[in-house]
Amino acid sequence: MPTLAELARRLDSGATNARSLVEEALERIQDPAGEGARVFIHVGADTARARADEIDRLRAAGQSLPPWAGIPIGIKDLFDVEGEVTRAGSRILENAPAAREDAPAVARLRRAGFIFIGRTNMTEFAYSGLGLNPHYGTPLNPFDRATGRIPGGSTSGGAVAVTDGMAVASLGTDTGGSCRIPAALTGIVGFKPTADRVPRNGTIPLSPTLDSVGPLANSVACCATLDAILRDAPMQLHETPPMVAMKDQRLLLPTTFVLDDMDDTVACTFERAVDALARSGALIQRAPVYEFEVIPDINFKGGLAAAEAYAWHRQFLDRYAERYDPRVIARILKGQEPSAEDIRQMRQARRRLIESFHAATREWHALIMPTVPVIAPPLSAVALDADYVRLNMLILRNPALANFLDGCGVSLPIHAPGDAPVGLMLIGRQGEDAQLLALAATIEQVLARSAPSVTAA
Repeated sequence: MPTLAELARRLDSGATNARSLVEEALERIQDPAGEGARVFIHVGADTARARADEIDRLRAAGQSLPPWAGIPIGIKDLFDVEGEVTRAGSRILENAPAAREDAPAVARLRRAGFIFIGRTNMTEFAYSGLGLNPHYGTPLNPFDRATGRIPGGSTSGGAVAVTDGMAVASLGTDTGGSCRIPAALTGIVGFKPTADRVPRNGTIPLSPTLDSVGPLANSVACCATLDAILRDAPMQLHETPPMVAMKDQRLLLPTTFVLDDMDDTVACTFERAVDALARSGALIQRAPVYEFEVIPDINFKGGLAAAEAYAWHRQFLDRYAERYDPRVIARILKGQEPSAEDIRQMRQARRRLIESFHAATREWHALIMPTVPVIAPPLSAVALDADYVRLNMLILRNPALANFLDGCGVSLPIHAPGDAPVGLMLIGRQGEDAQLLALAATIEQVLARSAPSVTAA
């Protein structure tokens, strides 16, 4: 699939134009044999075509435009877009008033010239890592549609839109892995920034403490470009991240539960990637991380996510409880359990743990681990509620560490072409996003040069 840089060069040279890119995306969305009907909750075909024609006229007239003007992008159905209803993957909000203005993240993408091709499907209210949606359908994982595997969530539609060429990139959110999980399970790149790096207003919250806004795309460079746009950085910073010397990199591979319960495919693929990085000169040390052991104890009674979700959803629960996905509302209702004092203590403990984590990991450039310990399970594996809960917790386990510690994280595909997608995750400390993206871009190249068995997809 093309990268943002490749498409920007083609647009600049006249090898393609915005209308062609939009029509290609719409053709894939409208393919009756494809996943478009489940990937998008709303497709803005007429608006996208009109915007593409306007951009093509301006470019033909010699007007200076951002290099990405005319590139189609998907917007998760959690963000306000002026004139559109923000449903959050739910039926509860489908009759809500249309947004009066763009969310800041959306407005910045609009200024950069991206064309919004549609609103991508998601787990209802972003509250699951599996990507299922009983209201609008569940997009099937591109790896194995015959079996019918989950896409990962909650940014399920955003990931499949990218893999299937319905959008060149997608805007997502990440509260416990919602960008990185679907990226890992579908074979693309997902980036979760430090929470305060990108404004979150204009976005329906799941957990204001843990929420972050990030991109899903075909390369680390694509994610770095989108991150720069989303944080409103000066234009000259929208470049491929600088490469780092692998011989200078110190990577910590935690032995505290992140390697537990791996299936054979993930274990084999991940270890081959780790070996390739070690051969490239990186120092990789395996050691326990005390802070990881403490997090489950802090997140008693459903943790901050449940408590904060319940606080927001109380306005709807009395009237619309029967209209929720039963598996989503079950998690929201757990937020009734913590008292105000419990929540205060959880927040205090989290602050202390972040400080402790920073001190304990200061000599390491990043932590490295599998994004999720299993390949995408089939839908049949989550038919029973007990299995749904077990697999959801397993798939959220590793990515959620970065959110709780207010760090940054990126998932890279490390499987061989044709194999089941497997993600390698890097976690960096709070505010070290630029360094993490540079390391991720270098690792992406190292693995691409390695043996076919660890070639990045």
